[in-house]
Amino acid sequence: MLFDMDGVIVDSQAYWSGYEHDRIFPKAVSGDIEPEDITGMNVEDLYDHLDEHYETKLSKEAFLDCYDETATQVYREDAALMDGFHDLVATLRERGHSVALVSSSQRNWIQMVLDEFELADSFDRVVSAQDIDAASKPAPDIFLHAAELLDVPPEDCVVVEDSTHGVDAAVTAGMYCIGYQNEGSGQDLTKADEVVTSPADLRRALLD
Repeated sequence: MLFDMDGVIVDSQAYWSGYEHDRIFPKAVSGDIEPEDITGMNVEDLYDHLDEHYETKLSKEAFLDCYDETATQVYREDAALMDGFHDLVATLRERGHSVALVSSSQRNWIQMVLDEFELADSFDRVVSAQDIDAASKPAPDIFLHAAELLDVPPEDCVVVEDSTHGVDAAVTAGMYCIGYQNEGSGQDLTKADEVVTSPADLRRALLD
């Protein structure tokens, strides 16, 4: 079982979208950015994408600093853990499933979430996009890497993702994908094998 972090394990995606729109992008980039085009991208790849397609006003280092400062507020002050997540993971592991957190986020951001919500012992593996020298989602590399670490064939993996890019990555990796639809996110999850809209629906999809 491979869980995305932002928008799945924690309800951080809406906060990120707001802070990017109000704080980060106005001082970093000239022009309007469509959120659905960038959701799920690693922040370093995001800068390269913006630098290629827009007029950037910050250096990459300054851009990453803005994100690090915002991450502290998002994960330590704003975000909440998915309702019932501790019990869900415990049940999955009791049934013999390997469980991994697989995120495009920076390793130090993931550590904030693990610390803040007491998740350090919940996962068999924790994978950040920083752990691999490969393209971000929608490329499948991060999921394939996680499957290799778990020693589970891709076709036997189940991915829970909330973004278009994440779903595309999971499907391309040959994994069963459950799309987790957040209200108002605007993400197209139609390529997922099934779509759920609440923690209760996700629990039924994974356990029934």
